[in-house]
Amino acid sequence: MRIGIVSHTAGNPQATLADTLAEIREAEADGFSFFSLPNIFGLDAIGVLTLAGRETSRIELATGVVPAPPRHPVAMAQQALTAQAAAGGRFVLGIGMSHKIVIEDMLGLSYAAPARQMREYLEVLMPLLRGEPAKFEGRLYRVRATLTVPEGTPVPCLVAALGPRMLEVAGRLADGTATWMTGVRTLSEHTVPTIRRAAREAGRPEPRVVAALPLALCADPAAAREVANRLFQIYGTLPSYRAMLDREGAANPGDVGIYGDEAALRAGLDRLRDAGVTDLAASLFPAEEGCVKRTREFLRSLLPA
Repeated sequence: MRIGIVSHTAGNPQATLADTLAEIREAEADGFSFFSLPNIFGLDAIGVLTLAGRETSRIELATGVVPAPPRHPVAMAQQALTAQAAAGGRFVLGIGMSHKIVIEDMLGLSYAAPARQMREYLEVLMPLLRGEPAKFEGRLYRVRATLTVPEGTPVPCLVAALGPRMLEVAGRLADGTATWMTGVRTLSEHTVPTIRRAAREAGRPEPRVVAALPLALCADPAAAREVANRLFQIYGTLPSYRAMLDREGAANPGDVGIYGDEAALRAGLDRLRDAGVTDLAASLFPAEEGCVKRTREFLRSLLPA
């Protein structure tokens, strides 16, 4: 199981572009396999990783994730191909449908039938990411387009797929899924088997499963869980994440994190690996004094030399 790091500057309104690029360079220097950059309400994730592609040489650069509805799939593909050219093949496009509160209430776009929207979106996007023409006639998109970006292909695409229909779409059309706030039991019993089955039935390679979870190497796991509940409480109110928490039997977002001493963290990572997770995107948070630094150093000790 590969270990990557989730950006901590993305959620900091005071963080500058220089801060985020420095964070990415540090993640590469530390030996992490990949860096995951959320696209929230600040810097554009694809734009930042395009720049980072020119300032790094080894680390994989992934968006985690970019909302699809505001960007036409041809425009998304053009950005992703450009980022891939800048990164020399190390860019991974993570996309998702976001949430009704963002897409419909904030942006005024339709959030109806999100799985169908994603299916049609991928029918246009995926050929372009492979360097092929997109020819598609659907209910939402009617596209005939070709893009030419030397050194831009192929671009792997991961879909933020949580429910069964979205996982089936991701398995049939994309390269895998990227989850957040999905516990290990749900990953093992729901996420991994659903997307693997869909990929197998479509004749596609086994999908990548990237699981992002809160982690803390700490002395008091119960206290760490309470800190996580406060920091991540919004995710307990968003329907897609709430559904995953309910599947897990988790009352609050912090209940699905991995906390405790080194043995507890090793056991948690082993459970993720056994569940079929291919990549851990570690979200570090200040559960107690010095916790972020200790957790990062622990993760570094697990990385290949």
